[in-house]
Amino acid sequence: MTPSRQDKTRRKPGNGSGRGQRPAKSQRNDAPRRHEEPATERKKSQPEPQWVAMKPGARPAERIPHILESTSADGFHLIDSGHGLKLEQYGDVRIVRPEAQALWPPLLDDKVWANADAVFTGDTDEEGMGRWQFPQVALGETWPLRIMDIDFLGRFTAFRHVGVFPEQIAHWQWMRDVLEGASKRGGKPKVLNLFGYTGVASLVAASAGAEVTHVDASKKAIGWARENQALSGLNDKPIRWICDDAMKFIEREERRGNHYDIILTDPPKFGRGPNGEVWQLFEHLPRMLDLCRAILKPDALGLVLTAYSIRASFYSVHELMMETMRGFGGVVESGELVIREGGVSGTEPGRALSTSLYARWLPQ
Repeated sequence: MTPSRQDKTRRKPGNGSGRGQRPAKSQRNDAPRRHEEPATERKKSQPEPQWVAMKPGARPAERIPHILESTSADGFHLIDSGHGLKLEQYGDVRIVRPEAQALWPPLLDDKVWANADAVFTGDTDEEGMGRWQFPQVALGETWPLRIMDIDFLGRFTAFRHVGVFPEQIAHWQWMRDVLEGASKRGGKPKVLNLFGYTGVASLVAASAGAEVTHVDASKKAIGWARENQALSGLNDKPIRWICDDAMKFIEREERRGNHYDIILTDPPKFGRGPNGEVWQLFEHLPRMLDLCRAILKPDALGLVLTAYSIRASFYSVHELMMETMRGFGGVVESGELVIREGGVSGTEPGRALSTSLYARWLPQ
């Protein structure tokens, strides 16, 4: 019942993999459906919410609101934003893309924006398709990128995404530090990356000493992730690449009795799995988190949820995580992921662009 994160271009693909509102992850390699179903059919086809029972025990401690900020990293820089657009640098490529949350005026001169290498045009809806224009010179479909010592391919996709979501750097840095510490104490931590898209998070985890299971419903996304693994020189690392519906996969993991130290989940707002399974964020998220809790080790290191939906506030995902982790101890911190502009002067900090909501359970 879940999507992947393929041509999200984002949403990262469907049931396996999802800005403001990215395109449905599970749908990444398929164009979004444009037709409207008759109201009666729509009503019949909508899935029932998968509610879960109240758990016993005390709620975890909480830290809210907790803002996680990503700034410039090796291959990424948010240059400017405003008037519903953002100007970004990915490696050697300067990009202009729609950004509905950039309500303010741009700080930089029009000439700076006009110097972009690629501009996304077309449907301004996050799940809508469009095309890229190249004002300077025609560019190929892919180009090399490097973030946190991971080499991978950027790619111009029909949904405006480019294969990486830099706001996730804050989560990846936390995960790398935790995994490196755990690896030094012996053993090989197990990480499950649901809706894994192009695999950058999986590669960060593997390079930090983890045994990784990467799940995405899109074959195209899995192929892209494998390319990135080879490009990073990490073919010898223990990564299982699973093309499957995320919900079905974790249901089987629960039955098998398999458990993980860290689970990352970045579900789309809507998506379809490889066999037509339907994923609806608000209907299926409680059950998905419940299953994630069930397959966490008793001494787990973390459970991370990111949500790119404008219908929710961070409080909604925070309270859901608090109830999911009742009786598990630890602490839940929730808030927003933001990206900070570079700033245009030595005295004025860059503005923060909010990209998504998150809730993260930690053992302490």
